[in-house]
Amino acid sequence: MLTAHYSIPTIYPFKSYVDAGGLMSYGSSLLDAYRQTGVYAGRVLKGEKPADLPIVQPTKFELVINLKIAKAVGIAIPPMLLARADEVIE
Repeated sequence: MLTAHYSIPTIYPFKSYVDAGGLMSYGSSLLDAYRQTGVYAGRVLKGEKPADLPIVQPTKFELVINLKIAKAVGIAIPPMLLARADEVIE
């Protein structure tokens, strides 16, 4: 990633960016969103009208930190932030 090459700390919306070499991500859980999509599809298949279904906002958010990239760009992640992370990649 260019951000790692130029030592630019970045925060992404999805975990997949951190898996690919990003510093950290904070955003809604895609797995949770996909499950909600399945629930909606099930309700429509059972006969409910899509226009009658409520809008659902994300309820699960995840924080993922890549310590390997943090060390590479010279950033010290505070211990309190590491403690709150859902996943830390070392």
